[in-house]
Amino acid sequence: MGGLLEAIVDILSSESTYINGALFAAFLAFAASGELVAERAGTLNISVEAMLLTGAFTAAVGYHVTESFPLALLLGVVGGMIIAGVQAEMSHRLSADQFVVGLTLNILVLGLTGFLDNEIEPETKLAGRWDIPLLSDIPLVGQALFGQRWPFYLLYVLVPFTWWLLFRTRWGLEIRSVGENPQSADVSGIDVNKRRRQSIYYAGATSGLGGAFLIFGQIGLFEDSIVGGRGFIAIAAVIFGGWTLRGTIAGCIIFAGALSFRLSVQGLGYEVNSELLQSLPFLVTLIGMAIFAHRVRAPRALAQPFVRGLK
Repeated sequence: MGGLLEAIVDILSSESTYINGALFAAFLAFAASGELVAERAGTLNISVEAMLLTGAFTAAVGYHVTESFPLALLLGVVGGMIIAGVQAEMSHRLSADQFVVGLTLNILVLGLTGFLDNEIEPETKLAGRWDIPLLSDIPLVGQALFGQRWPFYLLYVLVPFTWWLLFRTRWGLEIRSVGENPQSADVSGIDVNKRRRQSIYYAGATSGLGGAFLIFGQIGLFEDSIVGGRGFIAIAAVIFGGWTLRGTIAGCIIFAGALSFRLSVQGLGYEVNSELLQSLPFLVTLIGMAIFAHRVRAPRALAQPFVRGLK
């Protein structure tokens, strides 16, 4: 018991624990902030994994061609929106099953990016590190929050912008209305499926940016396994957070803590079953879902297709 407590203290007092946790949480938050908007519109966007992976690949190729971080980030956003376009048009214009479309896209993109990566072999690198004076010197969390590579700080703009867009604009009000009562929204003159498509495009943009952040702010190279199922953890964070922005960000932080704990245990030399460590983030996700999913209320029309005239 004493050894376990000692290990926990070592992990919690290690600066790397907080740095890794912040990186993992940021990656999840890029995707989850857009997924929140999509789910508040009544869509369950299973293709987040594909959006993240495509964003990472197009950003890597963009930097390989242009050697410009801003252009590469923009291409990452475009890549995520391409997947969003397929998901949105097939699910909310052609009325295909959104679950099937999303799962198909995840499998397709995994194979396609793996093939193209072998053909192109894009060369990338990490973006420059920005230390914010004074704030980066705060013990333990200073480097984690204010001493990261510059794409990390885009999240400090994205999260408030998402809140403003969803809760302080007419568009956001319409997004929330089509997720709660699409029939009433339709009677009010709102194009329900158009708003749902737009919400998925927003999720594609933020997820594509998240994929680019993964390349330039965390890893520095592209592999087809870099997302590794974390798109599904981002979806879980939205549900865990009760479809609120602050709850979603809190979910990202908690799940990222499990990912960081796994790395810290290995980095500090503690011997723990590797298979257990690999499964820990997903185990924490499942436990969190089991505890909180039944305590929150989802948007009433979540995952329900809308056909005008049908109830």
